[in-house]
Amino acid sequence: MNIPLMEIVALETGFYLGHSYHNKNSLCREQQPPGKRGSMKFAVKAWSNGGKARTGVLYLGTCPSPLETPALLLSTRKGLPHFISPDLLPSLPHPDSFLLQVSPLHFLEGPSVTTISNIGGLHQMLRLHDYAFAAVARDSIQCLPESDSTNKLGASFETPCGRRLIKPAEYLQMISSMRPNIWAALADEVPAWVSDKRNKTSVDRTIKWLDECIELSPQGGVVFGAVVGGSKVDERKRCAQEIAKRNVSGFWIGGFGLGESMLERPALLEAVMDSLPEEKPRLICGLGLPEEVLQGVATGVDLFDSSYIYNLTLGGFALTFPLDRIETNASGFQSTDMGVDQTKINLKATVYRKDTSPIVASCTCYTCLNHTKAYINHLLNVHEMLAQTLLEIHNTHHYLGFFRSIREAIKDGKFEQFRQMFIQRRRDNIAAVAVCA
Repeated sequence: MNIPLMEIVALETGFYLGHSYHNKNSLCREQQPPGKRGSMKFAVKAWSNGGKARTGVLYLGTCPSPLETPALLLSTRKGLPHFISPDLLPSLPHPDSFLLQVSPLHFLEGPSVTTISNIGGLHQMLRLHDYAFAAVARDSIQCLPESDSTNKLGASFETPCGRRLIKPAEYLQMISSMRPNIWAALADEVPAWVSDKRNKTSVDRTIKWLDECIELSPQGGVVFGAVVGGSKVDERKRCAQEIAKRNVSGFWIGGFGLGESMLERPALLEAVMDSLPEEKPRLICGLGLPEEVLQGVATGVDLFDSSYIYNLTLGGFALTFPLDRIETNASGFQSTDMGVDQTKINLKATVYRKDTSPIVASCTCYTCLNHTKAYINHLLNVHEMLAQTLLEIHNTHHYLGFFRSIREAIKDGKFEQFRQMFIQRRRDNIAAVAVCA
């Protein structure tokens, strides 16, 4: 019996691909030339006064509008946000939400690379023709690097399918079948506490694997060279200088969020950024907290992952910090179980059981326009998945607004003031909590 290809994918992934929520014009773009999908242009538009923070514009072949940077990549599971269904994606701010981060390793438990390739890649399989995909092997949530098991043949990851050793040729086969707009080369990421010898080996392997990836590179797609080096400034600089010599379109800064402290991170980031050309975009994984994002922006990072949103949503938290202006005001603070830093609130708390107000009164997201804190509190306490859907919509909308505020601060020449006031406000609120406790 011959089973249609679309039905095979539905059985393997849970997605039925026979229909699209997009309009007729989107469907007409299904057969666009591969070259268009693999095109990218980037231009820096403004710099902060006396600093390295910058705004830019990223043009990607499948996106109908240019993307402004610094920008957030929406973390996905097999190409779709963890809790937001395709029909709700258009409710997120456009075009800020058009850049999706995907890990090819997620598909180890799904359709084969041959199946995905026969369908026409991720855009065709998911019917997200107006969106851009950035493929990175590491997923800060589910596909973590395992440095102890990595060897000269390939990088080891803890994946949903268990520990897997991924070789450059296998990785490029995944990339070739999925046809993302951007893809980061395979890297040997190590935590901050490894020996100097292991750290040096990781840099040598990463450079070698990049050369192999470039040699095997499929037509279409844009390669970002991986920069590693652990917690050693000299190795970070050496890796960045070597990667900058290669024919890459941008840079993926790896190895962060793996044990380094907030205090040692600026020197590591600056060592990398000072060695990279300014005209190419920089993507980083592992910096999720608002303070960490501001730290990255201050050194010149353009693109960030959004695992922070997933962790907040899974815990029942909603972002609430102001977006239009950052005020330092700890007076009149009262300790409650709503959240300890006034950046977020815990909607599982009993105080919200009868609260009929939206999460944020001024928020224009689908959740805040249609639902109350009391309703989400109820959904969380009865373990309804809709709670995570509504929370992820709000948290994504709010965090995209945070990035918009960052861009406006840079354009106005007030980024450093914005950054310092935001951090100081967080410190004052946490100090107030400690006093009240």
